[in-house]
Amino acid sequence: MKVSGFTFLKNGVKLGYPFVQSIKSALPLVDEFVIALGPCDDDTEAQINAIGDSKIRIIHTQWCENMRDRGYIYGQQKMIAQFNCTGDWCLYIEGDEVLHQDEIESIRSRLLKYKDVDEVEAMFFDFFHFYGDTNTLGISGYRRAPRIIKSSVRSYAPDGLFFVVMDKNKQGRYPQAVHAGGNVYHYGHVRPKSKMAQKVTDVGQYWGDDDAQFDGYGQIDSAVLRPFTGTHPAIMQEWVANEGESNFQPDPSYQLTRRDKKVRLKLAIEDRFGLEISKKHYVDLTKKLG
Repeated sequence: MKVSGFTFLKNGVKLGYPFVQSIKSALPLVDEFVIALGPCDDDTEAQINAIGDSKIRIIHTQWCENMRDRGYIYGQQKMIAQFNCTGDWCLYIEGDEVLHQDEIESIRSRLLKYKDVDEVEAMFFDFFHFYGDTNTLGISGYRRAPRIIKSSVRSYAPDGLFFVVMDKNKQGRYPQAVHAGGNVYHYGHVRPKSKMAQKVTDVGQYWGDDDAQFDGYGQIDSAVLRPFTGTHPAIMQEWVANEGESNFQPDPSYQLTRRDKKVRLKLAIEDRFGLEISKKHYVDLTKKLG
């Protein structure tokens, strides 16, 4: 079995991505790691090269500045990297996402188990989305997402988040997936405030918003926050201590939006009926196949 890892990056240092830790966390699992690297005006490439692992392969890319529709340029860059993977399985991990060292062997065993099971096209992870500081989780968005897909599956990425399988020329669907046997630790919303502000400003154009601004982590409904009671991946310990935000408090004057109220209703339904109804971009085969 051969496993490929892949990602895309641009100005990872400038925008506060823990991309070195992200890449290193995946290297024990993969046989190659492909990076679609856009034009940078920082030392992102130098830091990648300093990792010094022969598994890493950089593909230099361009970003189309005319593409401003809902972040689709992320899907374009993601697919450049994916189309250069040569493994049986392809693991997609973003520059602010990290795998836990204690879960690598569990993930590997799942990959081996389903490598030749044609019905299984992908694998999904549970996510820890840190928000505000590294001791707090946000649960209002997606909580599970497919991050591994077979190279034999005819797929593409409509954005950076998920895959669409095209087994018919004009009709796409979500991949059939089982659990990957691990979690993804997502640190994007605990990077230093100054770098988060830079990130929001820089990437807003790709979402059609030239005036995007960061108003601080405090602008959130406290009802969607939960304490983190687990352990951070070992490779993130120094970053958590020195880079990640700490002592976060939501703004007590924050005014609930219509979306916040809908999320609160959804959470109440989940608590009442023991359900989990967050958005999923896959067809779950776990109950059927184990």
